[in-house]
Amino acid sequence: MSGLLIRPRIRPRVAVVLVYTAAMCMNGLDSTIVNPALYTIAGDFGRPLSAANTVETAFLVALAVGLPVAGWLGDRFGTKRVFLGALAAFTIASAVCGLAPDLSTLVVARAAQGLAGGLLTPVGMTLLFRAFPPHERMKLAKVLIVPTALMPALGPPLGGLLTEHLSWHWLFFVNVPIGAAAVLLGVFGLREHVEGPEGRFDTVGFWLATPALGLLTYALGFGPSQGWSRPAVAVSAVLGSVLLVAAVLHQVRAKTPLLKLRLLADRVYGSASALAGVTAAGLMGVLFVFPLLYQASLGASALDAGLSVFPEAVGLMLASQVVDRLLPRLGPRLLTVPALLVAAGVFGALAMPGVAENAWSVRGLMFLIGLVLGTAVLTVQISGFESIGPADMGQAMGLFQIVRTLGGALGIAACAAVIGGGHVTEAADPGPYRTAVWVTAALVAAGALIALRLPREAPQPPPFDDEEEEDGPPGPGAGLAADEVPAVKG
Repeated sequence: MSGLLIRPRIRPRVAVVLVYTAAMCMNGLDSTIVNPALYTIAGDFGRPLSAANTVETAFLVALAVGLPVAGWLGDRFGTKRVFLGALAAFTIASAVCGLAPDLSTLVVARAAQGLAGGLLTPVGMTLLFRAFPPHERMKLAKVLIVPTALMPALGPPLGGLLTEHLSWHWLFFVNVPIGAAAVLLGVFGLREHVEGPEGRFDTVGFWLATPALGLLTYALGFGPSQGWSRPAVAVSAVLGSVLLVAAVLHQVRAKTPLLKLRLLADRVYGSASALAGVTAAGLMGVLFVFPLLYQASLGASALDAGLSVFPEAVGLMLASQVVDRLLPRLGPRLLTVPALLVAAGVFGALAMPGVAENAWSVRGLMFLIGLVLGTAVLTVQISGFESIGPADMGQAMGLFQIVRTLGGALGIAACAAVIGGGHVTEAADPGPYRTAVWVTAALVAAGALIALRLPREAPQPPPFDDEEEEDGPPGPGAGLAADEVPAVKG
């Protein structure tokens, strides 16, 4: 007897793009969606707001703790297995958060979310970059920008909407169907890649780097709001710094380090990592300080100040549409250097007297920041791994994310130090806030000097490309019409 057996076949590249986008959207959304609900959560559990803030503290610290081991775990157990395991853990933790009967359960589940999220980003990007050779990664701009720009920007308004019209529990329940579908798609569509670690697990490096990042994240995240002299913040900052120095000294001497710091010696990757840290410092710094300046100059509400920076996300989305067209023509250096210089000028314009008082000027400049700085950031992220081979991709991604995370935290801390950590009132002097914006402009301008070390030419395809052409370019709906292919069985 013969007949046709219809067997669904999911294209590996399409599966990687869809699963990565779903996971990163969940992760990006969860970094900001809870903020508007903290007052409601505190009231429901009968606890003060300071206690409810531990919900975010647990997430951010655990997120940083997961970064150092992400590369090693992916190489040792396989990127598919680790990524889907982290995604499943994130989804389950989301369900537990939504069902939490008390604040303690919510904090523990939120920490589990953060730990899984710390693994998701570097391991997910490793999957993504291994699926596409360097000359094809320009197609990924549209994929990378959605979770990193749009989702965090949508978090606060979506969180407020769900909390007001449903309940704060739905902030976490929305992840469950998305995460479950992504895990199911990943099980059948992703390919496994086990690189295998070079030696034994670097236990010493783990016990130095992991608490160092956790302590520094706590100190840099809460020093501006709680005060640097507060014992918990001060001790975390000092101890985290000491452990970080010790971790770096150990990593450069160890035979099989947890973090391959030697990768930073590569001209392209080292420059891209430094740029990631500097641009994250500038962007996160200006997004932190400008709403305060907006309130100081206009006496605007916190909601108005938050909405004033939303056009930045729109600009980033537009940047993702043009990078893949401009990068092959201009090359990384010629595209990044002018973009950073223009971005520094736009930052400086935000600090000029009279600008913050004009709402439409603010919106236009924020849109430009997203457009020009987003172009530079995407270019660096796409081209910075050109010289990294598949064997080192997991380690390189983990290290890149650590540098970028610390850079963003340092940028916020630097701005907080300039403004003195005071609270904004209608009569507040906008001068210190403008000075802090100038600091972020200087950081971005310094990035232009680092960008001079980027290559002139965009990655080129090999002379004879034997790669299968079964997968179309990534993007919304790319290749989905051909994902079900009939297999003839006689």
